[in-house]
Amino acid sequence: MRFVPFDPDGHVKVSHGLLPHWQQTGRTYFITWRTADSIPVALWRQWQAERDAWLHQHGITLTDLDSLPPDQRRDYHERFSRRWQDHLDQGHGECLLHRRDVRDHVEAALRHFDGTRYDLGDFVLMPNHVHVLVTLHEGQDVEKTCFSWKRFSAGSIQRLLGRHGDFWQPESFDHIIRSVASLRRIQQYIHENPAKAHLKLGEYTLYRPEAWQ
Repeated sequence: MRFVPFDPDGHVKVSHGLLPHWQQTGRTYFITWRTADSIPVALWRQWQAERDAWLHQHGITLTDLDSLPPDQRRDYHERFSRRWQDHLDQGHGECLLHRRDVRDHVEAALRHFDGTRYDLGDFVLMPNHVHVLVTLHEGQDVEKTCFSWKRFSAGSIQRLLGRHGDFWQPESFDHIIRSVASLRRIQQYIHENPAKAHLKLGEYTLYRPEAWQ
């Protein structure tokens, strides 16, 4: 498994919707996405309002986060990123990924281009969200890759369930890994996520690849 960290001297393309998205070709990413019903609307609006107020207080936008001093970055991630992950682990929504047959469709989407467009790292499929470490091949786009995973899996899951409508939230969280230490922390987080959410064996899918290089 290849690990290719963020290059501070390399070209970066930045876009953002509700979240910032940094594009740097051929890098290793940590990506999270969630089911459409995983966060109550009132809770989402409260989180967004508090985040926007924090950004306004510090006179910055989402695209400026990585340029902040380390103590302010830590404060932001403690207040918002970590809290957001904690909300996901509380099990809001139907949690349809409790079902192995539903998770199988997500895993199939992840593995479809493994080794040709990207190299899959550790991943966990939780009842209402997904965490993935992946190294994209040169020329691959992180937003398009994630959109493809969600579109493919959502279509097959909705056919399985006999449903229509949105299965996933439209936007995903993606972060380019900066260092080996950061990679190890995220691996640990992925591996511990099921226990933190008090899941039983069979209620989640956890994948650990061969050793990273």
